[in-house]
Amino acid sequence: MSSFLRPFAHHRALFAAGAAAVLALALAGCGSSGDAASAPAGSTAPSTAAATPSSVGSAHDGPTMPGMDHMAGGDGLSAAMDGYQLTSATRTLPAGRPGAYRFTVTGPDGRPVTDFAVDQTKRLHFYAVRSDLTGFQHLHPVMAADGTWTADLAELKPGAWRMFASFTPGSGPGKGTAFVLSRTVAVPGPATMAALPAPAPSVRVDGYTVAVAGGLMAGMEHPLTVTITKAGKPVTDLQPYLDSYAHLTAFHQGDGAFAHLHPTARVDGDHGGPQLSFHAELPSAGDWRLFLQFRTAGTLHTAALTLDVG
Repeated sequence: MSSFLRPFAHHRALFAAGAAAVLALALAGCGSSGDAASAPAGSTAPSTAAATPSSVGSAHDGPTMPGMDHMAGGDGLSAAMDGYQLTSATRTLPAGRPGAYRFTVTGPDGRPVTDFAVDQTKRLHFYAVRSDLTGFQHLHPVMAADGTWTADLAELKPGAWRMFASFTPGSGPGKGTAFVLSRTVAVPGPATMAALPAPAPSVRVDGYTVAVAGGLMAGMEHPLTVTITKAGKPVTDLQPYLDSYAHLTAFHQGDGAFAHLHPTARVDGDHGGPQLSFHAELPSAGDWRLFLQFRTAGTLHTAALTLDVG
C-alpha cells in the first residue's frame, strides 16, 4: 500500500461500512479568488465516516523511501528528504472555519531553515489537498524570524488532508535543490468523499473554458498545451501570476503524489494567452488531477480537471 493510501485506509473502511448500512436500511424499507482556491468537488457519495485524529497515521511522515526521488523535489509523500524535514505539532484542524497551520523546515543540522531561495516570486509554496483530491488550496505563508511558517487556510471539510511545502534552500547542503515535503492532518467530523471526475479534455470555470492537449506517458517528458477561451473567443488578457501566465500543479489519484508542471513562455505584460505551454513529466500512470490557476482583471481563477496518463 502506498504511503498516501495508508492514512486513508481506515477512512475507506469506515466509508464502506457506512454505505453498507445505508443500503441495508434501504432494502429493508423496499470544489474563489486570492492565493487559496477550492476546486469543484464533482459527484459525491455520502458516507457516515467521521474523521478523527486517529484517522491519520504517521508512518508516511518518516524518511523518504527508495524510488521517491524520481522527479525534482521528489513526489512530496514524505516529511523528510536528504536531511531536510517538515515538522509541525498540528495533527488536527477545525472543520467549517479558517484554521492556521504552523510548521518549520529543519535542515541536516536539526535547526530551522530561515534562508530560502525565491521560486516563482515566493520563498515557499504551500498546498493543502484533501485525500479525494478536492478542496485544493495554494498559499504563500509568512515566516517568522525563528523559521516558523504560518499558513492561513480557508475552511476545510471533514476528512484527511495532506499539507505540502515546496521550497529551495538558499544556503547549506541543499542549496539550489528543490524539495517538496508533506505531512497529514485530520479534520474531524462526518466526511463525504467525492468521486474523482472522469478524464476530460476541457473544463469550464468562471465563464472560461480551459482545454488541455498532449498525450502523456508515465516517466517521459512531453509538451502539454493549455488553451483558454471565453464565449468561444480566445483569451488574450491573462495577467502575470507567480512570474507566469498560469500555475499548474498535479496530484496522482490513489497515492496523492505531487507534480509541478513548469511553463515555457516568458511573461510580457497583461496580454498572455490564449495558448500556454508546459513541460510535463508525470512519473506514474493513471489519473492525475490538474489544478490550473490563472489571473484576469485582478481575479485569480482555478480550473480543475482530470488527465489520464498512460
